Amino acid sequence: MTEPWWDGEGVDGDGLGGPEGVVGRLDAVDYLAGDGIGTAAYLALRMSRPLLVEGEPGVGKTALAQALADAFAVPLFRLQCYEGLDASQALYDWDFPRQMLHLRAAGVAGETDAATLEAGLYDRRYLIARPVLQAIEAAPAVLLVDEVDRADDEFDAFLLEVLSDFAVTVPELGRIGAKVPPLVVLTSNRTRELHDALKRRCLYHWLDHPDHAHEVAIVRRRLPEVGARLADDVVRAVGRLRAADLVKQPGVSETLDWACALLVLGVRELDPDSAARTLGAVLKHREDLESVRATGLDRLLAAGA
Repeated sequence: MTEPWWDGEGVDGDGLGGPEGVVGRLDAVDYLAGDGIGTAAYLALRMSRPLLVEGEPGVGKTALAQALADAFAVPLFRLQCYEGLDASQALYDWDFPRQMLHLRAAGVAGETDAATLEAGLYDRRYLIARPVLQAIEAAPAVLLVDEVDRADDEFDAFLLEVLSDFAVTVPELGRIGAKVPPLVVLTSNRTRELHDALKRRCLYHWLDHPDHAHEVAIVRRRLPEVGARLADDVVRAVGRLRAADLVKQPGVSETLDWACALLVLGVRELDPDSAARTLGAVLKHREDLESVRATGLDRLLAAGA
């Protein structure tokens, strides 16, 4: 186990105050975490293990990484995954235009020795660090590998190698290792299954939609101008939308968007008219809009559970 990079003594001298201390730090940066995610983040920090967070889109997976960086006042480096992503886009690349300028300048200066030219060509100043290398060099930092399930299967093997020792070997420069391992948060929407070897390397947490009271608290914290009645109305309606047969269930981010849209319009209590005018803030598919309108907004907003 590496030396901790967080401050303070905390419980048992761990500098964190246990899972409750991590929850408290997240709360201080307006991320209302439950005990489960607080414990998972605490263990990832104490054990220097990557944290794989899966869940439906919009439940706060990406926001968790940003909140952890803010809570511990360290930089966040984000690697957005997509199909075709390769190691050079995650690790490093060489600045080819600047290398060519170097060669031209060396030629003008009369430099002809091949070894000297090559040594100057692969100088560290011409290396462009991508998110993984940036996080390794920053020490300490949070590295977010966002939507890892969107990358190809081969990328899992690459990640497994890097996350094993938090080091990168640049053939022309040698090994670059982290003085302090970054806190790595991987997120997945489960569009494909990740390799078992990668999962074994990580701690795991499934992040679900919050319950009613928790989501109301999130709305009130993030949008303090929203009254208790409107927050309750919006969260209850969103909960019913999630239970409906929709193409895309709304996440917490859509709950916040809807509450914000209503706030901008000066609405204090959700009614069929205001819901109809702002439904595009919470539903983003035409089929879902038509389905909800056909069912009737009165039913969506009916009082009671």
